[in-house]
Amino acid sequence: MTAKVTGIIIVDHGSRRAESNAMLLAATERYIEIGPYAIVEPAHMELAQPDIATAFERCVKRGATQVVVFPYFLSPGRHWKQDIPQLVATAAESHPSIVWSIAAPFGLHEGMLQIITERISEVLPDE
Repeated sequence: MTAKVTGIIIVDHGSRRAESNAMLLAATERYIEIGPYAIVEPAHMELAQPDIATAFERCVKRGATQVVVFPYFLSPGRHWKQDIPQLVATAAESHPSIVWSIAAPFGLHEGMLQIITERISEVLPDE
């Protein structure tokens, strides 16, 4: 039996602003440094490249036998429930042996609550 190789796609909405798209690339690069997966690709849902289909293809070419898509979104909305699954399903059509899934977005994870406190303290004057 062949071991499963997991590819990760970190996907955001995509923007016309280069600075916004660059943030996803930076987040992906940092995740590659600390995360446990050898195959990690960034993707934008729309408006910018690489798109989900390109990232999926890159994962497969790098040896992934399963792909997990992480929506770099705060809340579980239509993009998470409908748009991203449709885009991934289309990308996966030419690779029927590849198993794929969509992870939950950040949501109410405890780490996000700590970030709220940190961001607020950044703008308050020293007391």
